[in-house]
Amino acid sequence: MILAPLRRVLAALILAPLVAHAAPASAQAGSAELAPTISIANSVVKVFSTARYPDPFKPWTKQAPKESTGSGVVIEGRRILTNAHVVLYASQVQVQANQGGEKLSATVEAISPGIDLAILKLDDESFFDKHAPLARASTLPEIKEAVLAYGYPTGGTSLSITKGIVSRIEYATYNFPTSGLRIQIDAAINPGNSGGPAVSGDKMIGLAFSRLNDAQNIGYIIPNEEVELFLGSVEAGTVGRKASLMDEFQTLENPTLRAFLKLDKSVKGLVVHRAADADPAYPLQKWDVVTHIGGTPIDEQGMVKLGSDLRVNFRYLIHKVARDGKVPLTVVRAGQSLRVDVPVSHGWPLLIPDLQGRYPSYFVYGPLVFSSATAQYAAFLSGNANTMLAFSFIRSPLVTRRGDPPGAQREELVVIASPFFPHKLAKGYSNPSAGVVDTVNGVPIRSLRHLVTVLRDIKDEFVVVQTDNRGGESMVFPHKEMLAATEDILTDNGVRAQGSPDLLEVWRQAATKP
Repeated sequence: MILAPLRRVLAALILAPLVAHAAPASAQAGSAELAPTISIANSVVKVFSTARYPDPFKPWTKQAPKESTGSGVVIEGRRILTNAHVVLYASQVQVQANQGGEKLSATVEAISPGIDLAILKLDDESFFDKHAPLARASTLPEIKEAVLAYGYPTGGTSLSITKGIVSRIEYATYNFPTSGLRIQIDAAINPGNSGGPAVSGDKMIGLAFSRLNDAQNIGYIIPNEEVELFLGSVEAGTVGRKASLMDEFQTLENPTLRAFLKLDKSVKGLVVHRAADADPAYPLQKWDVVTHIGGTPIDEQGMVKLGSDLRVNFRYLIHKVARDGKVPLTVVRAGQSLRVDVPVSHGWPLLIPDLQGRYPSYFVYGPLVFSSATAQYAAFLSGNANTMLAFSFIRSPLVTRRGDPPGAQREELVVIASPFFPHKLAKGYSNPSAGVVDTVNGVPIRSLRHLVTVLRDIKDEFVVVQTDNRGGESMVFPHKEMLAATEDILTDNGVRAQGSPDLLEVWRQAATKP
């Protein structure tokens, strides 16, 4: 009965000196392969986040706390790189090292939801004395190159390492309107892997950020090139701003289209479908054929070559060749080749924008709550086909103006964010929720700040609020009674402030007026 334990003890006594002093050649090779893995693992952390997301329909409050986990990697400057969606709206962030028992408090130093990257700083920077930054490769990986994905996916608490290859490199949209290079790998990536490094050899080639739903072994990483651009923008104070063209293009593949444009067979490129500006002085015109960006030729599908075997969308080169806010293009117009400098945009201004990590502004006036229309607010339409149909039928700007840029007449859409707060002043009116404010006392409303200014300066006895949709109501309220009722309404409904700080500043300016 004691032979088996005795054998294990003897084996340990015999093998221990061999491991410590002179391991066999095969064991040495295994140790050499294992050493980089251990070093890399020491730079990978688990990120714990408690988020308070905005409530677009109750903009005076936030959603209940939600806890989630992700991954991160130590980089230079005693910082940790992770995905933006891991720490977006986080009220508390903690970091834990591989095989570490202590969770360290962290703060979000910089975040870009568009490219889905964020930087964390630790309250106790002594952590970095024992956790070195992971080196990053300076070039793109090759297709079929072996890759290891490090992270803390669901299904366990310890570090997970999955193996695969680089399957595809392309230029794609991350979170509209931000686009960039994206690498597809077949190493398993699951929830919790987000923010962990993808490694080839002993260097990071990118950061895991998503997987394709309803598909097996299709995961995506943000390549180092996009990481470097993000880090550079942090240094420059321009986080998340990438140069882009707002012009619309179409391919030149159709033979009839080529004949219509009277193009020689040697001409390849993209056709301008709609220029970003209708001004005759604008450098691009409809039917122009863009043949080169900088000095790089564009093919009939709008692609450019990178190296010998990689083609990506020509927009990839915009930030590389743009100078002084303009990108040089070569176009063929009426048979003549021309060089033009086209203005670039940093971002994509929208009448219904994404919150991008901000909380919505709001203002309470009597039983009404006003806010700005955002992508998060309008999301309720895309979740229900019947609701979308109904809002299309009444011609709500939440549908008809989706994708439009802001202008002088409308800088943003102002919505009645939620149903009336209970009060007699609202008696007889239908639920105005999701109505877009058109006019107040006949004044067209340009923005939320403008609305608050108009309400602040009203001298009339009554206030008439008109929404911009078919089949709506004209709501008439007594101005003085609305003002008098507001404080009680706030108290009864547990709303701590009449408006967000930016709008209260506008509202209180009335006190400085003569």
